[in-house]
Amino acid sequence: MTADARESSQSAPAQKATRDIYLPPARKTVTGGGAAHISAKEFSIYYGEFEAVKKVSADILSKYVTAIIGPSGCGKSTFLRAINRMNDLIPNCHTTGALLFDGDDVYGKFTDEVLLRKKVGMVFQKPNPFPKSIFDNIAYGPRLHGVHDKKQLSEIVERSLRKAAIWDEVCDRLDKNALGLSGGQQQRLCVARTLAVEPEVLLLDEPTSALDPKATAKIEDLIQELRGSYTIMIVTHNMQQASRVSDSTMFFYEGVLVEHEPTAQLFTNPKDTITEDYITGRFS
Repeated sequence: MTADARESSQSAPAQKATRDIYLPPARKTVTGGGAAHISAKEFSIYYGEFEAVKKVSADILSKYVTAIIGPSGCGKSTFLRAINRMNDLIPNCHTTGALLFDGDDVYGKFTDEVLLRKKVGMVFQKPNPFPKSIFDNIAYGPRLHGVHDKKQLSEIVERSLRKAAIWDEVCDRLDKNALGLSGGQQQRLCVARTLAVEPEVLLLDEPTSALDPKATAKIEDLIQELRGSYTIMIVTHNMQQASRVSDSTMFFYEGVLVEHEPTAQLFTNPKDTITEDYITGRFS
């Protein structure tokens, strides 16, 4: 951890420490993963002159679930959105250092942003289905990438909805407007829409923060079902959720990546005092 971050941690708001540790549950073993799918090397993100993410170096392992935690405004979502260049939409946003996807520079001169976003899908904090039928929501991406055969599209729609664990709930109303679904169903629909273009990486930016506990549980169950098939990164303020769904956890504080460790290790034996202070509730 940098000296600047340590100095900042001393001014963190003092609250009563709960000493609660969120122990990760036992889960199935992931096979076929372990190689770095995404690598950051001294990677910084600026909004104008403001350095929102500060010289992050980290490897995100293939086909594992990585949680990103930290207080509000610490750079979690900014880092996540950089992976498929969603930050390009923000004026005066620029980067330094390197961010690699399968060894290729995400911000390289010859990077095809459309192809990148096909391989690196994203689901946002609030469900954002298109004001179209359920079928057309899922078929939108494949059509954009040249699939127009109706039979093939139907197969993609069913397969994607099944992967997102929502097929049984919507199979008899595919022609109905997706806006008529509940919030939790809309979020799983957005996951299905992302899966329809066969991504390698799934970015989830606080995907359950706008959902009730029942819908949240279904999204967490879905993440567990998708583990081992996709590289998944999830930003969450909910440390219990991070401990339940992830294999590794990244803790950000004021733009600095303080720790990146296996989830069980970070939550039970953090290396840095500020990490321990955060996960035990001394500040939030």
